[in-house]
Amino acid sequence: MTADPLPLAPPPAPPAPYAPGLHILATFGAPAGRLRDAAASQQFFGALVARLGLTSVGEVYHVFDENAGFTAVLALTESHLSIHTWPEHGLATFDVFLSNFRRDNHATVRAIYAETLAFFEAEERNYTEVLR
Repeated sequence: MTADPLPLAPPPAPPAPYAPGLHILATFGAPAGRLRDAAASQQFFGALVARLGLTSVGEVYHVFDENAGFTAVLALTESHLSIHTWPEHGLATFDVFLSNFRRDNHATVRAIYAETLAFFEAEERNYTEVLR
């Protein structure tokens, strides 16, 4: 006499897909004076990163002689933020991406963007959210 085979356990559920985070890409208009002030921007972004509990691992600010616009990139353990300004056109492009590795950072990404608009006294021209 043969024993009935044991019932097979159902296969394990597949792991939930990992959603790496939120990336905001934007273009905004702002007063030329704000778009030329790399030093004030550096202070603003440094304080913002610290207040939000993010970790900076490096930053580069480059001021262009021709128009005094600047480019800035802040590398964060959570990812990055960058801004490129054209004061002669009253424009800036901005992006911020934070990963969700340790926590959901969607609200933090949106807060960074909102506070950046306020700091630059900016008017949004183009805004895109990319869920990574």
